[in-house]
Amino acid sequence: MEKEYISLSGLLDSMKAFLEGFFPDRIWVRAEISSLNRKQNGHCYLDLSESGPDGVVAKVRATIWASRWNYIEQYFRSVTHSSLDVGMEILARVRVNFHPVFGLSLDIDEIDPDFTLGAGERKKQETIDRLTREGLMDLQKRLRLPLLPYSLAVISAPGAAGWGDFRKHLTENEYGFVFNVKLFEAVMQGEGAPASIIGALEGILTGPVRYDAVLILRGGGSELDLACFDDYSLAARIARCPLPVFTAIGHDKDYHVADMVANTFVKTPTALADLFLDCYISEDERLSAYESRLRISFNNRLSSLSNRLDRIRDTVRLGSLRLVDKAESHLALVEEKIRVTNPANILRRGFVLPLDGRGVKLKGAAGSKPGDVVQMLFLDGRLKCRVEETLPPPEGALMGDNE
Repeated sequence: MEKEYISLSGLLDSMKAFLEGFFPDRIWVRAEISSLNRKQNGHCYLDLSESGPDGVVAKVRATIWASRWNYIEQYFRSVTHSSLDVGMEILARVRVNFHPVFGLSLDIDEIDPDFTLGAGERKKQETIDRLTREGLMDLQKRLRLPLLPYSLAVISAPGAAGWGDFRKHLTENEYGFVFNVKLFEAVMQGEGAPASIIGALEGILTGPVRYDAVLILRGGGSELDLACFDDYSLAARIARCPLPVFTAIGHDKDYHVADMVANTFVKTPTALADLFLDCYISEDERLSAYESRLRISFNNRLSSLSNRLDRIRDTVRLGSLRLVDKAESHLALVEEKIRVTNPANILRRGFVLPLDGRGVKLKGAAGSKPGDVVQMLFLDGRLKCRVEETLPPPEGALMGDNE
């Protein structure tokens, strides 16, 4: 016998008729926005979800058509001073739709702005208010990173892409800078994440190594996945940590309480690696600048000394030349004096050089007595004579040097 059956389209058409008949009018639904995508045609497509203790318990597609989007967004912003975004819990008026091909979806024509943020956002704001009252929001900002941070403690899941990106970018850097990086494993999403991260943080602080900084890496995820980073106990422990805590736990649009209380937060693990590399790059550039300044100063000093040496050399050379010129002039004078006083030259001029018997020059007639032997030296020979008598000089004779 043939079994009775119904076609798939018939089944789904029946479901459509039943659902749309069961909800003939628009109804208000409370849900959390788990994704939101505004298209160029003006339509906005969302995923609405509801979470329980063990995670997501319900999820459905929803649409805000372009004809309603501007009104809903502007009105919501005017009341809440915030745009619709992932993570918000909303109260939306919807019409139930069921399509045999595309399945169940909800058309949203109004959102109650008084409901504002979802339970998670309200809890987040409550956490921020509590941390502010307790003076914990800015504790980490008072801590200073060492000039060249070397030992880094990383809290992350061992297989997380963010951890892998960070480690590769930091340790395989083109400059050859070396870091001591230690991973402390922790659960990075879900209800157990805050306690797991706190445990890893305690392990860092009580271990034998003194680290320069603590790095919390996640690398993004859905708003629901990252809600653990708005937990009060985790944020308070980060704030009270005696070491600078750096966070990189989300994408560009994510900003959690853990980021707010941390010493420094960046968007991605790679950006965090760049932050630590920049410490070394800046110091390397500073030292290179000092090296250049020292080299320039040293070269200038050498140039100055060289110029001074050249001046001294020139001075010595000029002084030596002057001394030589002076010596040469003096020598010329001496030579001239010698030439002038050379007995041979005197004899050539017709003069006679008187000598005593021993051949010593006589300086005058005084001292000679009759009988003494004297010699008269001429240019062409000598005459040996004997003194008969000494006479005074003739009257009117010139008196001068006897030499």
